[in-house]
Amino acid sequence: MKFTCLLINSGVKYASMERQTRVPLAEKMRPKNFEEFVGQEHIVGKNTLLYRAIKYGTLGSCIFYGPPGTGKTTLANIIANTLKANYVKINAVTSGVSEAKAVIERARQDKAMFGTDTFLILDECHRWNKAQSDCVLEAIEDGSIYFIGTTTENPYTSMTRAIVSRCRVFEFKSLSSTDIKKALKRALEDKENGLGSLPVKISEEALDYISFACGGDMRGALNALELAVMTTPLSRSKEINVDLEVAKQSIDRKALSMDENMYYDFLSAFCKSLRGCDVEAALYYSQRLIKAGCDPMIIARRLVAHASEDVGMADSNALLLATSAMYAVEKMGQPEGLIPLTHAIIYVCEAEKSNSVVKALNMAQFDAEHNTDNKVPNHLKNHPSTNSDGHGKYKYPHDYGGYVKQQYMPDKLKDRIYYTPGQNGKEKNLIRKKFR
Repeated sequence: MKFTCLLINSGVKYASMERQTRVPLAEKMRPKNFEEFVGQEHIVGKNTLLYRAIKYGTLGSCIFYGPPGTGKTTLANIIANTLKANYVKINAVTSGVSEAKAVIERARQDKAMFGTDTFLILDECHRWNKAQSDCVLEAIEDGSIYFIGTTTENPYTSMTRAIVSRCRVFEFKSLSSTDIKKALKRALEDKENGLGSLPVKISEEALDYISFACGGDMRGALNALELAVMTTPLSRSKEINVDLEVAKQSIDRKALSMDENMYYDFLSAFCKSLRGCDVEAALYYSQRLIKAGCDPMIIARRLVAHASEDVGMADSNALLLATSAMYAVEKMGQPEGLIPLTHAIIYVCEAEKSNSVVKALNMAQFDAEHNTDNKVPNHLKNHPSTNSDGHGKYKYPHDYGGYVKQQYMPDKLKDRIYYTPGQNGKEKNLIRKKFR
């Protein structure tokens, strides 16, 4: 059944269209080129790998992963348009092997007849099972198609190794409030696709609030702006006035009863209270944030990080408990999930502290970045060479009671020490086998 939907703002018609054809503001304002694209400078900034690959037409298959509303699908579309290629967009939830094979066959024909490349853009690509993934492997390898998968899940854990190994993986970050606000202003000024033809007057406080409260989700921010405008009646001066209160009602989440600076101050205070062993302060700041509208999962994720950063090897049970609390919060929600979260906060606060894990990580990262020409000792290689390089044969530790001293590090780093046990908690009793 078709019918016309008229939305009236105090006697002024906002839209008149068939319901099937109404396009959300977030879709109409989807960037069509790199000039309109905002955020993700670490991926699309000048002189980045992706930027150079697109510029010189050498881009291969990719996987874009990160939070929703950060531009993954948009960037995939822009890339296909920029390279003047065909592109077919399908969704992993609704598509199957037969659909993918049809796309591949058409892509091979277009490449043979017209020399035109085809991009297969697969949304929610982590939803494909092994059989579905395997059907595109040969096409990716022989260049019949260029695959761009988009997903909110980490592909290294949610997708088959075969697909990931054939793609360059790019991680998208949540957009900053500044990026979100820039896009909102563009939507308010755009008369063709945005809200520029309407008499909208929005306060800076309302723009700031939507930009911050959307949590880095561009789609959510534009949807909130559209809802605010559509549901606000005309004032006596024939304007659509969107103030802070309207903005709070329009965002699809509980309103934060604190501004951006307060939010980060309280979050910082929570983290430092964990490190400083102050249970009462950590519990207060965590609940203050949650009561203000902060997602408890943010608290839980920070807790997991600090369980390793500040407790670490002094009490490894802290990490287990923090991870369990995060799982409980995710599966149980509020208010039940707050009980195990509180349990874990208390444990992390009261646990002995050690930052030896972070020190070891930083040192290993430094060497990994600055010592890239080191070779694996011959006796540790998968297929050792017959030429002698000063190393003996590999010693199987279990033949020696579970441990035997031998060189594992490359020659240049053989005396390097990353991890030194701290003197707190269980860590002080740890005897490193390296020193035996």
